[in-house]
Amino acid sequence: MNLDLTGKNALVCGSSQGIGKAVALQLAELGASLTLAARSAGLLQELCSRLDTSRGQRHQYLQVDFNDSENLKAQIGALTARQPIHILINNTGGPKGGGILEAEESEFVQAFHNHLICNQILAKAVIEGMKTEGFGRIVNIISTSVRQPLDGLGVSNTIRGAVANWAKTMANEYGSYGITVNNVLPGATRTGRLDQLIENRARVAGVSAGEISTRMKKDIPAGRFGEPAEIASAVAFLSSPAASYINGVNLTVDGGRTKSL
Repeated sequence: MNLDLTGKNALVCGSSQGIGKAVALQLAELGASLTLAARSAGLLQELCSRLDTSRGQRHQYLQVDFNDSENLKAQIGALTARQPIHILINNTGGPKGGGILEAEESEFVQAFHNHLICNQILAKAVIEGMKTEGFGRIVNIISTSVRQPLDGLGVSNTIRGAVANWAKTMANEYGSYGITVNNVLPGATRTGRLDQLIENRARVAGVSAGEISTRMKKDIPAGRFGEPAEIASAVAFLSSPAASYINGVNLTVDGGRTKSL
């Protein structure tokens, strides 16, 4: 199985922590040169120093805020002018929880911007280089809500579905260039985001966070939460030459929690 990414350049968004950080570590281990992107320069700098360089990889980072799309365009444009990006990992922290009619209209607009519009900006910036290289991998880290809406995540459920359809459309349009576009749908994974959701649910229900955690695990056939590295392994595979004939799919990585096929 060819998982070798030597000579490939990867851009990993939201890579300062959680799943994005785990993805960056694994892609570097497979030989890719990484450009990390997130808001915290300090965390990105620290991660850069830890990434594998055994195959001559060169790593760098961009301090970007997805709330500032013009700055994002400028920085990504400068990056792609210097080098092609073979692998784009779209990964953005989810909107805050809450019922769908509890959300303000502005929350939908902001989430649409950060999750779909910014993905569009990044894809447009890297796609020509991928076409020229004859190799491209775009992997969007979304949510199992694409298949089965999750309680208390009204805005997220809505926007994640839009991103999945955006990705499928692009997969259809660019597959003939050696470019694949796929979505990884993580279930409950041990990240700061999960901790926040558990605390919010505990507060609403008037019980402890431990009680909410126990309830959530009962819904997972694996009986536990996922680890960021387990999600990253799926992303790394889809980014590799071995996954060249997998295009336009939603890959659920959730320990079996999602009940739909």
